[in-house]
Amino acid sequence: MSPNARDYTDTTLKKLYGLSGNTCAFPGCEKKLIARDGETIISKICHIEAANKNGARYNPNMTDNERRHFNNLILFCDECHCIIDNKTNEAQYPVELLKEWKRNHESSLYSKFNSNPSLLNIAINAIANIDFEEVSDKDVENIKVFGIEQKITYNSIKRNKALIDEYMVFYDKVNSLYDEMEKQGSFKKEKLLRNIKKIYLKIKGNYVGDSSKPIEIIRENADNIIEDIENTLLKLVNNNGGRYYEDITFGISVIMVDAFMRCKILEEPKKQ
Repeated sequence: MSPNARDYTDTTLKKLYGLSGNTCAFPGCEKKLIARDGETIISKICHIEAANKNGARYNPNMTDNERRHFNNLILFCDECHCIIDNKTNEAQYPVELLKEWKRNHESSLYSKFNSNPSLLNIAINAIANIDFEEVSDKDVENIKVFGIEQKITYNSIKRNKALIDEYMVFYDKVNSLYDEMEKQGSFKKEKLLRNIKKIYLKIKGNYVGDSSKPIEIIRENADNIIEDIENTLLKLVNNNGGRYYEDITFGISVIMVDAFMRCKILEEPKKQ
């Protein structure tokens, strides 16, 4: 049975709350999303483009997977959510305005990492410390960065293109962290990239099986594969004693995009 527009993945929920700053995304509203006990959720998930045809800003051309995707969701307090999802207010709160609010609200965390990229060390350490059985993986050391747009097109990435476009700006900062680690004799970079590559190969195998045309299956499922990897990383980090808070959530997304650029996730474009 296909998921509906309100079947949010665990990863999506953690990203939403991790990047929210625990504050309503309505400009000027300072209401919290989680109660003072630190557990009770008092927020509402709003679909930028409605979950069903009776909702505000409904787009009949979207799939339910697109409707429930992180890119189409924004967190508000209960009062602001009711105002924005009231169909009589639809013209006042159009899709592009809500997308702008989402970008602006989440950008505070981007600024935090730009000013202090060492915060990524939390996610780097968590992923590097995941233990896998050793397997032969000859191409895991290849860190050549390919043309990103070319690779996005080659793998037919759609839902996650915006994520890659936005987070690829952190490549130089991540690379600087890796360089510093290598100067200190650390092998965390190699361990991290190897772990991500192994996760990708396992998930790829689940989709491709013994197909004679694997690239066609990968292209059909590229966005699902990316999201499966992210969900797997979050679960593994949690199982290894990691904490789900904004640094880990955001850091994993940044590192995944970096790994995509280094061809540890999805397929390399064929050389002409």
